[in-house]
This record gives sequence, C-alpha cells and structure tokens, in this order.
Amino acid sequence: MYRRGMPTLAPTSPALHIPRSGIRLLMELAHRDPAALHLEIGEPDTAPAAHVVDAAARAAHDGLAGYTASTGLADLRAVAAERVARVSGRATAPDDVVVTHGAMHGLTMTMAALLGPGDEILLPDPMFPNWAMAAVSVGAVVRTYRTAAEAGYVPDVAEVEASIGPRTRAIVVCSPNNPTGAVYPADVVAGLVDVARRHDLWVLSDECYEAVTFGAPHVSPAAFDTDGRVVVQHSLSKTYAMTGWRIGYLATPRHELVETLGHLAEATIACPSAVGQHAALAALTGPQDHVAAAVASYRARRDEAVALLDAAGLGYVRPEGAFYLMVDVGQDDTDAFALRLLAERQVAVAPGSTFGTAAHGQVRVSLAAAPDALRAGLARLVDAVTAGEPGQAVTAGEPGQTTGDRARTGRLVEAN
Repeated sequence: MYRRGMPTLAPTSPALHIPRSGIRLLMELAHRDPAALHLEIGEPDTAPAAHVVDAAARAAHDGLAGYTASTGLADLRAVAAERVARVSGRATAPDDVVVTHGAMHGLTMTMAALLGPGDEILLPDPMFPNWAMAAVSVGAVVRTYRTAAEAGYVPDVAEVEASIGPRTRAIVVCSPNNPTGAVYPADVVAGLVDVARRHDLWVLSDECYEAVTFGAPHVSPAAFDTDGRVVVQHSLSKTYAMTGWRIGYLATPRHELVETLGHLAEATIACPSAVGQHAALAALTGPQDHVAAAVASYRARRDEAVALLDAAGLGYVRPEGAFYLMVDVGQDDTDAFALRLLAERQVAVAPGSTFGTAAHGQVRVSLAAAPDALRAGLARLVDAVTAGEPGQAVTAGEPGQTTGDRARTGRLVEAN
C-alpha cells in the first residue's frame, strides 16, 4: 500500500541541528542596505595580486579548466608541501597534501573522516562558529575549552586537559586565532600537542591566518608532531585575498587519512576548481610583497582602532594576529546590540553570542574592512555604547584599559 503525503526531512539527520552563524546572519541583513558599513565579515578589502588574476585567466584561456585529481594538482600539492615544511618544520611530501575547496571544506572532511556519531571534539571558546557547524554536520558532539580575556585569549594547557572526556577524539587549535586575534606562544602550542599525545587525540590546526601576525611569531602545532596526529589546515582566502576563489589545502603524514579525504572530496565536490588551483599556484610561488603590504596595513588599522577605543574608554583585547578585534560593548544581548547598530547606525558587526560564552558582552570587528569604513564604523559603535542606548549598560573604563584589565580590576560590568 502506498502512503500519500509530502516527503519530510529525516528527523535523525545531523544537518537539521547545524546552528546558524551570527556572522552570516548579520552579513545577509547588511547586504540589504547599500549604505551599510561591513565590519562583520573577515574579508580583505583588496583584490588578489595581478599575477594571481592573470594566472587564472591564462588557465581558462589555455583550456586548463577541466577536472583535476580529487586531491588537487600535483604541482600545487608540491608547492603547498614545501610551504608547510618551511612554516612548521615538519617534513611534508606532496603526497601528504590534499587541496580543498577552501579550508572549511578541508576541516569538515577531516572531521567526517576522524569522528563518528557521538564522538566529541574540543573547540576553543570563543570559537569560529563554522567549526561547531562542521562538527554537528557529521554527527559529532561539541565540547569547549575556555580561553580567557584576562590571559589574552591564550588557552591554559591544564584547563584544556581538564576539559577532555572519555569520548573526546579531537581538538581544534587556531593560532593566530579567529575571532580573538590571539597568537599562542611556542610553549603553549607544545603543551597542547603533548596533551593530545597523552590522551591520544587528533589535533586539527586551523592555520588560515599564519601569515598575518603583528610581531608575535606564528608557531604551528606540527612543529611538535612526532607521531602524525596534527592535521594542518590552510587557506588562500585571507593571506592572498582570495575568499571567493575557494581554495585551501591540508597536510597530514597519515596516508590512510589522505586516501579517505580523497574519497570524500570525490563524493562531495569531485575536485577543487582547476582555475582556482592555477591561481593558488601563482599566489604561493609569485611575489609576496602584496602579502607584506596587506599585513602592514592590518597592523596599522589595529593600532588606529585600539587608539580610538582607548580614547573612548571601551574595553578590548589587543590582537597580535589575524585581523579581528573583540570589543566590549557592555551588554548581555549582543544579538540585539548588533541588530540595533545595523538598523540605527548602518554598521554591521558580528555578535559575541555566535562565538561562545567567553565572548559574552562583546562584538567582533573585522580589521580587514577598508580603513575609512573601519574608522567610521568604530566611531558609530563607540557612539552607540557611550550614548547609553536603551537596554545597554555603559562600561567605559580607563583609557588604555583592555577587557582583560577591566575583568581583573572588577570594572567589567555586565547588563542585567
């Protein structure tokens, strides 16, 4: 007997439980207003270097836009392997590399390969929300380890270890960090890898911002990897302003994992964009002055932004890398604050709620926005906070005081 009616979504599908990113929600709302200032999305305000664009055009004109191997072009894998080895110090061969449709595709495939339903993965809090979305999509359970504002959002290794449970199978490490801009010292990174080794955990190292640091050196967990448990994830999006090109790569010395990831890539995307891969090859092998200029610009924007916040007495944690700034707006409901800021002052920021409990009362501002937009948007944000708008607690502190300083001195006031 046939049953009549409309088919329904499977109630047991993990996809039904994927949380929504507050970053994307604000971005989509802001796109409805042509005059909105976009400080919510981590997207460089510059175009890719001319030689990168030329390489993509040349590949398209020369008929090099067809399918590639699911794991990527051999030449690109070789160049990516050399970069991973140079940055991390871990010997890396071309066969250790998988080219991905952006870093999140690589991270999601890695989670699908390493985690089964009910397995737990540890994410930092604050976190980039897409990590949790990816974990939920493969049926994993998200747990967090705290990073505190008063410690510059650098994790405490002992606290991380205390967060590990019997079903924990992997941990995500991100330095330079999104959303906080923290750059982890070598001893902390080494400690995290040691904890993972003692508890037999995989380490998924998100290194999308490895080139964007402001004096504190980037240290990869792979530098301390002695048994192949660290999977490094890279992206062309941030370093080379190639966000929409969707090219990244990962590296692991575990060839059974590489093989599985190749199968997953074949099942999901067939292969990364051929044109994008040729552009990525040009980006990695060509002149790097475009990257150096961008990093110098982000640092100058960081310095100008914190000077503006100091003058207004708003709390923040000074970022040492990436291109984000967490700003204390002194309000419990950061969703409401962000929505009101967009509606009334035409400024889009990412609400702290989307990053986890440790981002309570804060919003994330992208320093990759054009300098004029960043300057104007921060001025409007400061006005919104210091004006004491309805439902908002004003928490101005002493000039030069960070969120961590105010937490230590008891001046970090939370709205009720």
